[in-house]
Amino acid sequence: MGISEKSIGSTSKYQALKQECYEANMQLNELDLVVYTFGNVSAVDRENKVFAIKPSGVPYEVLQPEDIVIVDFDNNVVEGSMRPSSDTKTHAFLYKNWEHIGGIAHTHATHSVAWAQAQRDIPIFGTTHADHLTHDIPCAPPMKDELIQGNYEYNTGIQILDCFNEKGLSYEEVQMILIGNHGPFAWGQNAAKAVYNSKVLEEVAKMAYMTLQINPKAERLKESLIEKHYNRKHGKDAYYGQ
Repeated sequence: MGISEKSIGSTSKYQALKQECYEANMQLNELDLVVYTFGNVSAVDRENKVFAIKPSGVPYEVLQPEDIVIVDFDNNVVEGSMRPSSDTKTHAFLYKNWEHIGGIAHTHATHSVAWAQAQRDIPIFGTTHADHLTHDIPCAPPMKDELIQGNYEYNTGIQILDCFNEKGLSYEEVQMILIGNHGPFAWGQNAAKAVYNSKVLEEVAKMAYMTLQINPKAERLKESLIEKHYNRKHGKDAYYGQ
């Protein structure tokens, strides 16, 4: 998808950031990870301590780069005429607490949401899963009532951090999570990687679901294969790819 002056306007100093965010959001739609307006991606500018995010409730077929909203880490709108995504406070919380992520995606993709509604971690059954992480994909417990009644979207960020702390996980290795009864969040070094991880999560969720349909007693992938597949892509002697 090319960048044109018409598509990004000519006055904003956040033109490139808006374009990155726009293209990532459009890819969510192209990858069948969203229906209607159910989903969003953000892209961060660490130097200026702001991030770009999709405006709330805008259909993908009419979304334009100039519609993207710029928000600071305290949820103040820096630039944009539309309301930012209702999930903005969750994105802001994660950017503030996890300094090595550059993009965040949230979807309501079918199989990912099904596992979240079942309140189950996704077991590591196969090498596709192990190519991306060495752990089960965590599912955070449903939010406590007092947090639901409070600052809900901000508290969703707390819910994610608490789950990672309790399970002893690194957000730089495990770049995805399910929120119990809600749905998936994924992140990465940039917005495009967050979308990539969202698609991986959805495909792994689908494979795991089908695995248990075929064999309800299917066993987790053995450790030797987990280590082999993860390290060939991510280890110090990685040899996968160019």
